[in-house]
Amino acid sequence: MNQKSFWYQVFDKKSRVAVQNLTILLPQGEIVNGCVRCPYHGWSFDRQGTCVAVPQLKPEQSIPPSYQVRLYKCAERYGYVWACLRNEPLLPIPCIPEADDATMQLIPQFYEPWQCSGLRLMENSFDNAHFSFVHANSFGDQQQPEPVSSEISSLEYGLQVRATIPVVNPPMQRKNLSIEDEVTVRYVVSTWYMPFSRTLKVTYPNGLIHLIFTAATPVSDRTSQIIQFCIRNDIEADAQAVALVAFDRQVTQEDKAVLETTDYDTPLYINAEQRMPSDRPGIIMRRELAALLKAHGEVEQRLEMLV
Repeated sequence: MNQKSFWYQVFDKKSRVAVQNLTILLPQGEIVNGCVRCPYHGWSFDRQGTCVAVPQLKPEQSIPPSYQVRLYKCAERYGYVWACLRNEPLLPIPCIPEADDATMQLIPQFYEPWQCSGLRLMENSFDNAHFSFVHANSFGDQQQPEPVSSEISSLEYGLQVRATIPVVNPPMQRKNLSIEDEVTVRYVVSTWYMPFSRTLKVTYPNGLIHLIFTAATPVSDRTSQIIQFCIRNDIEADAQAVALVAFDRQVTQEDKAVLETTDYDTPLYINAEQRMPSDRPGIIMRRELAALLKAHGEVEQRLEMLV
């Protein structure tokens, strides 16, 4: 068991194939008769990764069995491609009922690399103590630094947190929410899907729902590819998608600026870093990840262990 055992979003991630000592980007090719044709030499590969056509070979010549690409389990969900690098994933793709609700709209927000670990991002998403400072220019209130209490429930391979959070409602957000008050309240249900996906479902006093899905696909020890989209129960005439994305982008850029200063070699050992009561969701995450490793006969790999 390792990170390959989970579903990850690959959206426009480049699939490569080694051909005659070259590495070619197959997405630059084209679909011909249900197969992907390589843009360099015209080799064609079927959905099983088998090479079925090599124009350079004579009709009587057989295609060498080594002419194939590695096959991964994949599926399309929520407008994105998800891939698992093992034959069978430990968990299904996260279920988001709102995404299948015809009365709601799904709005893609961004897809970009961040220089931080997926675990840091997940912990940040459930940290009620950082709002007042990291998000002081968007929705946080530095005059109210004490985090609200929350209700935490354990899930199989995850957790869920419920909280009622007072927030500043800046001018650029008032049109988005159809709320003119300078301060409003968020009724929040946050769900963590092991290892690096989460939903943040926010319901406002007027009944507006703004659900955010965020996921981190590991690229390297230092880098995670972050994807985010939101789901709303209003329409474009109520709040323009470009304005919704702009505000959420401001918030995520505030997070990114801080997260990219953190140590990417995130320890699972709880006492390796100082803690306070609001860190409980992150503590649970680390314990569950450590338990999962142990259950599959693996141990945490820290940088100092590898040097």
